[in-house]
Amino acid sequence: MNVGIIGLGLIGGSLGLDLRQLGHRVLGVSRRPHICEAAIARKVVDEASLDLTLMATADVIFVCTPIAVIEATVEQLSPHLSEQTIVTDVGSVKETVVRAAARHWPNFVGGHPMAGKADAGLEAAEAGLFAQCAYVLTPLETTPPTSLATVAQIAQSLQAHVYQCSPKAHDRAVAWISHLPVMVSSSLIQACLSEPDATILELAKNLASSGFRDTSRVGGGNPELGIMMAQYNREAVLGALQRYRHILDQMIEQIDKQNWAQLSQWLQQTQRTRPEFMQSPPVPDKAEP
Repeated sequence: MNVGIIGLGLIGGSLGLDLRQLGHRVLGVSRRPHICEAAIARKVVDEASLDLTLMATADVIFVCTPIAVIEATVEQLSPHLSEQTIVTDVGSVKETVVRAAARHWPNFVGGHPMAGKADAGLEAAEAGLFAQCAYVLTPLETTPPTSLATVAQIAQSLQAHVYQCSPKAHDRAVAWISHLPVMVSSSLIQACLSEPDATILELAKNLASSGFRDTSRVGGGNPELGIMMAQYNREAVLGALQRYRHILDQMIEQIDKQNWAQLSQWLQQTQRTRPEFMQSPPVPDKAEP
C-alpha cells in the first residue's frame, strides 16, 4: 500500500518508521527541505517533497499537521486525489476538525493516536511509539465504512488498541484526561512562580524532585499544542476546568475547616481509583458515547 504522511514531526515520523517496517511505501510531505532530506536519510519515508502533488499516488494519507491547519491542508490536498483515496488525521480535537475536513473530502476518517512524548520534531520520532496505546477513530454518519475499516486495520497493525466513538464523545473524554492536565499542570507552574519571596522560590526550584517533575511535565510542553487544545476544544475544556475548580474549592474548605476525616476519604478514594485510569490492555475495540 502507498501511504502518504503530511507533516513529518514526532507523530508523522514515527508513523513512517512503523509503516515502512510493515512493508508499505511511504511518501512524505514537509514544509522544510531539510526535514524532507532528514526523513529520507533516517528511512522514515521512501520519498519526500514540499509539494502535495506527491500524495496523488497514495492510497491512504495521514495528515499530521497542527490542528489549526488540518482543514486547510485537506482542502489544498483534495484536487490531487482520486475519489478512492482515504484521508485521516491525528489531531487531539475531533468535533470541529472532522466536520470541517469532511466538507472538503467526504472520504475522511477522524483519528487520534494517544501516543507521544515530551520531545517534538522528526528527530524525536521512534519505531513502536503507538504499540499498546489507544488509537481513537471518530467517524461521522457519512464516513464510508470501508474507509473506517482500512484505517482501523492500519492502526491495529501498529499494535495500537482501536476505539471508536463520536467526535463529540472523544472531545469530552480527552478534555478530562489530556487537555485538563495540561491546563492544571501549567497552572501549577504559574502558582509556584507567584511566590513573592525570591529566596523561597529559588529554594523550591532546588528542592523540586519527582513529585513536581511528574505533575508539571505536560504543563512544560509545547505551548502551541496547549493553545490548540483550548481553542478547538473550548467548550469541553471550560467545562472540565470549571468542575476542577469546584473540586479544588471543596478541598480548600476541608483543609480550612480541618475536616481531616473527609479529606482522608477523598485521598483514599483517589488512591483506589487511579489505577482504573491506568489500565493495561486488553481493552474493548469500541467505546460508545
